[in-house]
Amino acid sequence: MSTQSPAGAAQSTRGVIDAYLARLSERDLEGAVQLCVESVVWDAQSSPDVPWSGVRTGRDGVMEFFTTLHKHLKPEEFTVTHIVVEGEHGVIIGHLRDTVKATGNPLVTPFSAHVTVIDGQIVRYHLFEDTHALHRAMTER
Repeated sequence: MSTQSPAGAAQSTRGVIDAYLARLSERDLEGAVQLCVESVVWDAQSSPDVPWSGVRTGRDGVMEFFTTLHKHLKPEEFTVTHIVVEGEHGVIIGHLRDTVKATGNPLVTPFSAHVTVIDGQIVRYHLFEDTHALHRAMTER
């Protein structure tokens, strides 16, 4: 349990989220992963046809998520429109556009991610996106 005041926790949460997004934009995956606690829970549920789908734990699991995702998708646009923070909880809202390498299909989806930050590190990350659009982009030829 964090001993920070709610205002201090919100500021820390926002700072960690900003750092995470900056590292992603720089393609610094190792740096992004290092913002997570070793026991992080990374939840990106989707379809069984999506290789990076599922719950992973630990920094190695997060790195596996990103490595698998980048093996299958060519990123084209990742836009964050809102970040909402309350205490140790933050929500990132935006939209993205990628191309699925195997099918050539576009993936266009809004997304949100619920990020929990305690003592300056991400302890939980839960991704929400249009899983139907993702399934179609991965499977239709």
